[in-house]
Amino acid sequence: MRKFDTKVQHLKYKVLREVARAEWNNHLAESIFEIPKIISPGPHSTMRCCIHKERAIVTERIRMAMGGDKENPNVIEVISIACDECPTSGYSVTEVCRGCLAHRCEDVCPKGAITHDEEHHAVIDKSKCINCGLCAKACPYNAIINRKRPCENACKVKAVSMSNDGEAQINNDKCISCGACIYQCPFGAIVDKSFIVDVIKMLKESVATKQTKVYAVVAPAISSQFSYAKLGQVISGIKALGFHTVVEAALGADMVAWDESDELVEKGFLTSSCCPAFVEFINKFYPQMVDKISHNPSPMVALAKYIKDHDPSAKVVFIGPCTAKKLEAGKDKAKPYVDSVLTFEELQALFDSRDLEISQLEEDVLDNASFFGRIFARSGGLSEAVAQALLEKGSDFVAKPMVCSGIDECRIALLKATKGNVDFNFIEGMACINGCINGAGCLTHGEKNKAEVDKYGKEAMEKTISDALSYVK
Repeated sequence: MRKFDTKVQHLKYKVLREVARAEWNNHLAESIFEIPKIISPGPHSTMRCCIHKERAIVTERIRMAMGGDKENPNVIEVISIACDECPTSGYSVTEVCRGCLAHRCEDVCPKGAITHDEEHHAVIDKSKCINCGLCAKACPYNAIINRKRPCENACKVKAVSMSNDGEAQINNDKCISCGACIYQCPFGAIVDKSFIVDVIKMLKESVATKQTKVYAVVAPAISSQFSYAKLGQVISGIKALGFHTVVEAALGADMVAWDESDELVEKGFLTSSCCPAFVEFINKFYPQMVDKISHNPSPMVALAKYIKDHDPSAKVVFIGPCTAKKLEAGKDKAKPYVDSVLTFEELQALFDSRDLEISQLEEDVLDNASFFGRIFARSGGLSEAVAQALLEKGSDFVAKPMVCSGIDECRIALLKATKGNVDFNFIEGMACINGCINGAGCLTHGEKNKAEVDKYGKEAMEKTISDALSYVK
């Protein structure tokens, strides 16, 4: 059974696996020059101009697998040498152009960028074009199209643009680290920094010194991943890596839903704080709404704080589908509690770096949360949990959520909220379409993941939020 959606993900995984394997064996420094030879295809099968460029790109992938550019605060970077195959973005004339006499495209162009050749076919001068799109609207044949690179098209905050050399570049002032560009780049030229080496060092130190315990906090979206094995086997695999225990981030979700319902009643209007990319979106694009963001931490931080409050020796590693969680872990509110973040892609690489065939392991148990905490993984789950918390408290306050699946829907809701007089009092914002189940760090993406999360939620022993919280109070 395939473990990944795309071959690009598989290539990224292979680099992570080999870097992890070398770190486990204490010879990462010596292996840096050998890994490209292991990963790169033979000289007759490379997709690049030559095997030397292919290996140079793999070397850059290794750098990202080892933490990337330490001077760049963003967790997402462009491997420039790998970004050279996509056509230039912008408006272009297709073969559909009929060479008509009207020349409406030429007439509406405000910069005189359109002329016609001897056969009356339109020609666009890129040095003059400002990509206003008036020509495309004026053409009766729809012969002028706006071609966007996949990364630009995926980025809903316009943080990705092209340099003068035609390579993608990321504007950190706009980027919200959602990772949409990573998943859509067909050449794997945009990559999230990995802290897999740091986690391995943490695990080795824990085993060697017995002075710390490394806790794995797993996101509820894990229920829709690793489809080739059972969830209990995945949990066994995580423990086999050296983690002291595995705790559901969904328990943190129960905590957040419980407290967030009180905050909603108190303030009368809130935006959610669970998705770090959504919070970053508000901070960067809707600063007038910052005071409306829930003061409650994300489930990751809430649970990590609880763990460290009760076990001072603990180290906490969050494992989930989200690249933005890596950014969140470096923020002041999270840094004291969350020691590192891994994606599901990186977890798979860890398993295979230790030659763990998790489908052959005994099943362990993961049962720390309620149905409502577990469904945080998909769009609408947070709103349902807040409503449930109000119900369990006997509150007569009515939550009226606006559930936003993806940044485009988040933008619409925030625009409405800034103008006031809205018919909702709670914005549930998820940067990824359908929620965390489609995060950039997932092994697989798709509609089926929602059903898997709901199924996982129904298997929870604790049927109410208060039941789940009774163990942590």
